Order: sequence, then C-alpha cells, then structure tokens
Amino acid sequence: MAYRPSRYEQVMKASEGLDTRARKLWGGMGVYTGEKMFAILVDDLVGLKLSPEDREEALKLGGLGTFKPGPDAPEMHDYVVIPRDILDNQDQFREWIVKSANFVRANNKVVN
Repeated sequence: MAYRPSRYEQVMKASEGLDTRARKLWGGMGVYTGEKMFAILVDDLVGLKLSPEDREEALKLGGLGTFKPGPDAPEMHDYVVIPRDILDNQDQFREWIVKSANFVRANNKVVN
C-alpha cells in the first residue's frame, strides 16, 4: 500500500492552520493534530475520523463506508472514506477536515 502524493498535498493544504503533521503508517500516511490522528491516506483514499453524528451524515452524503487500510485489515469504524465529490470541492473538503480535527483534539478546542 502507498498513498497518492497529490492526496497528501490536498489534505495538508486543507489542514493549514490546524497544527498538523503527517507520519508514514502501514505504507500509507497518518495525519495528526496535536498527538491525535484524524486522517489516514492509503492509495487514493482519504479516511477521516469523525464523531458519530458527523460519521452518520457523511455516510448519508454518499460516503464510501468505513475505512479499511488493506484487503486483510479490519475496518477502522471511526474513520469514513471521503467520497470523490467532496474531495474535489476544496471548501467542502476543508469543512470535513476541520470537523475531523476538532473531534480528535483532546482539549476540545474548536479551530476555525
């Protein structure tokens, strides 16, 4: 498994100002805010860790389902694969990135 560099650049651009950094993870890439991972990239997929309410909303919007990092790996039920139409809309994608980053922040501070 690998991650698509263009998706990595897209996630990092959408995450500007959110105190983010990335680390290689299972051949993909994990994106963190503080010490908490909120996004994972594998191949061309972006999975975001979302609150139960946001996860439900994302799945209703045509989310591809819960994230599975590989064919033999278990599903990561807290992470939803973001559909291409949201990935292709910079403003909508930024909104989901912020929702995800806010959810994982331990101090529950809201970012803009």
